[in-house]
Amino acid sequence: LKRPPGACLAPGGRSCVKSHICDKIESGTRRPERGGQEGVSPMRKTDIRYQTYLKILEEELLPAMGCTEPIAVAYAAAMARDLLGSMPVRMEVNVSGNILKNVKSVVVPNTGGLRGIQAAAAAGAAVGQAERELEVIAQVTSEQVGEIRTFLERCPIQVGLAATSQIFYMLAFGGDGSSSEAAISGFHTNVIRKRKNGQTLLQREEAAERESPCDEKSLLSIEGALEFADTVELDDVRALVQRQIDYNYAIAQEGLWGNYGANIGSVLLKHDGDDVKVRAKAYAAAGSDARMNGCELPVVIVSGSGNQGITASVPVVVYAKELGASEEKMLRAVVLSDLITIHQKSGIGRLSAYCGAISAGCGAGAGIAYLYGGGYEEIAHTVVNALAVVSGVVCDGAKASCAAKIAAAVDAGILGYWMYRDGNQFFGGDGIVSKGVENTIRNVGRLAREGMKETDKEIIKIMLE
Repeated sequence: LKRPPGACLAPGGRSCVKSHICDKIESGTRRPERGGQEGVSPMRKTDIRYQTYLKILEEELLPAMGCTEPIAVAYAAAMARDLLGSMPVRMEVNVSGNILKNVKSVVVPNTGGLRGIQAAAAAGAAVGQAERELEVIAQVTSEQVGEIRTFLERCPIQVGLAATSQIFYMLAFGGDGSSSEAAISGFHTNVIRKRKNGQTLLQREEAAERESPCDEKSLLSIEGALEFADTVELDDVRALVQRQIDYNYAIAQEGLWGNYGANIGSVLLKHDGDDVKVRAKAYAAAGSDARMNGCELPVVIVSGSGNQGITASVPVVVYAKELGASEEKMLRAVVLSDLITIHQKSGIGRLSAYCGAISAGCGAGAGIAYLYGGGYEEIAHTVVNALAVVSGVVCDGAKASCAAKIAAAVDAGILGYWMYRDGNQFFGGDGIVSKGVENTIRNVGRLAREGMKETDKEIIKIMLE
């Protein structure tokens, strides 16, 4: 099947989802293996994009134990205790609706199975190490678990909705005759205020508006992410990405071995078989089930979420093992998945009514396409196809059903790739799909950030009832 120069290989003469002409690949020919993007110069270390992408990965791929929202509550409570200088005899924790949504149903690790905001605050105040930030309760001993329960019995912890328009906000008060407070806003480690006895020790105005530590995500693109993954010097990212692989694959295995939540991974393997696609979904789901339900293994997060960190990495690792990919190829594929996940989330925000696992599932699909030798064309179409399928999945808080949503997101990412490999795709004008992968990503960001605001409020009302 021949086509004129500049024409897209799309059936029926319809416009391709790409924003520029497709690579010169004719129907029936095998797509070239990756090893460097043809016709594109390597992204050099002096390129501002190289340094920015590296900075983004360094600030996003953070270790954390447990679901990140309750851990952030524990972090705020531990800071309030440290400011007070003694153990509080009363506490109050005020949070935004989205924090309430994401903490309400989650088991807080190292608490003996306790759930919710009061448990997270008690763990942080009783035994937390604030200097460890998102690992604030990672080193709790078995004896200290008892101290957490004793603290809950002795110290009343009031929980309320904060009077704020911020989506991500929490404020912990402590008192024992003196008083203290610590506030976090914007993202999990962004401390914006510290006070003791009414005296302000730290105040960061407007910083609460930031959605992440790095304000340069506007430089992210699918094409740039692929170029970076192709050409990055591995020593610049090896430690970060290998830690992500090690941590997240380990908790996925634990999720399959243990009995956590709804055991989505085990259900998939039992009823759907053991091929690589099922394993990719099952392992990612199992990792989520474990961390949502009290597993004390750490994960490496992406876009502030352990579930997204697991989803962006574990399916890619499963496919890399199946395909016998080299360590280098696997690392580059995970880098690509991470950056594409972060790119999508940068237009959505840290928390919304849009399920963040969808972004990570699309990223994983792109990473799997890369492992198969896919280039920009395959990866762009994979992302668009996947987004067209699952962009309507809502986030109703962190809990066991996140694992099932992760399985659906990974399935859509893989389906998006196989659709394109077989000559099928969704087109600009199909629903929220626009011509150009970046335009489609912007549409999804707009849908999630603006269109789903009222949905988010309604979800929170339902949960409060």
